Amino acid sequence: MSSAAIATFVKMVESLPDDLQEKVIEHIRDYIADLEDEKRWDVLFERTQNNLVAAAGKAKQEIAAGQSVPMDYEQL
Repeated sequence: MSSAAIATFVKMVESLPDDLQEKVIEHIRDYIADLEDEKRWDVLFERTQNNLVAAAGKAKQEIAAGQSVPMDYEQL
């Protein structure tokens, strides 16, 4: 985002009454926190994706070799 866009946003917020400014800031904080959470999940998923692919490949091999049994959901 450019400095001009940020300045425009600040001016827009500053033009609001104080109570609305606080609401806007609260929403922006929540939105930024959500974006940061999504980024953390993306990073964590990226780190584990190779392991997930390897586990899926191993499971396919075991199924093809007849080394697997259907899951008994009652035992979970």
